[in-house]
Amino acid sequence: MKISVIEPLGLSEDELRDIAKPITDRGHEIVIYNDKVTDTESLKKRVKDSEVIVLANMPLKAEVISSDEKLKMMSIAFTGVDHVELSACRGKNITVSNAAGYSTESVTELTFGFIFSLLRNIVSLDKVTREGKTKDGYSQNDLSGKTFGVIGTGTIGSQVCKIAKAFGCNVIAYNRSEKEDLKKIGVEYVSLDELLSKSDVVSIHLPNNKYTKGLISKEKISLMKPSALLINAARGPIIDNNALAEALNEGKIGGAGIDVFDGEPPLDTNYPLLKTKNTVVTPHVGFATKEAMVRRAHITFDNIIKWLDGEPQNLVKF
Repeated sequence: MKISVIEPLGLSEDELRDIAKPITDRGHEIVIYNDKVTDTESLKKRVKDSEVIVLANMPLKAEVISSDEKLKMMSIAFTGVDHVELSACRGKNITVSNAAGYSTESVTELTFGFIFSLLRNIVSLDKVTREGKTKDGYSQNDLSGKTFGVIGTGTIGSQVCKIAKAFGCNVIAYNRSEKEDLKKIGVEYVSLDELLSKSDVVSIHLPNNKYTKGLISKEKISLMKPSALLINAARGPIIDNNALAEALNEGKIGGAGIDVFDGEPPLDTNYPLLKTKNTVVTPHVGFATKEAMVRRAHITFDNIIKWLDGEPQNLVKF
């Protein structure tokens, strides 16, 4: 069986082959591409005659998926799958698995990195210190005692809730279903509007889908406190980012930490959130720690082994 890894997975080829050894030991062929291509014809060549393909967060169109007549299984080395046109898999009965859970620790840690950068003005103060200046004119604020709102209490959101409680925050959450384990530690579930209006910090941990796209609209942003921080290390389209940029520049909210945007970096230098006050931005790195890349590869290849054994796991519903 031919298994094609059609884009880099953040590890060396030797590291990937070592992790995938249980598959090759069974006699299966693994083809690894160490560079990234995005044009349709090149991708068609990479998937050609593959029974299984592996990709991370590279957009994959239905035209490419449908071009591979032998394709039976797709192992997506990512949590979100909205970058893949899964409609092409439905008609061909292709099994799709993702790597849910690999980046929980990494995204959670970046979330709090954003928060402390903003509360303590770390990025700005690094610059003024190097210029021989002092903290004069810059505020310093504790996280302890703040009301911390978490939108989405899946695996990552739940972890954020627990850590926020450990820092001494009053944690409130919004989710379609309530988690009893979180309620037991004092997390209170409230409506989205109540969360936005009460929180000093709002952290988003939702997938991007038809229910969540544009959820944090201009109207919703207007409910937030003028001092509140908005953190998004989930998916960019969940927020109306033009409205967010406007709110930041007009002082309607206190600051933002943003790792995800309307498209994947590199961004146009005129992108609104690159020109806003009190904002820390990173080029979609929440998932990208070395440790997360190793976890991701193990899950991705284990998904293939389980599928080969007739016990598919981490199945994507579509």
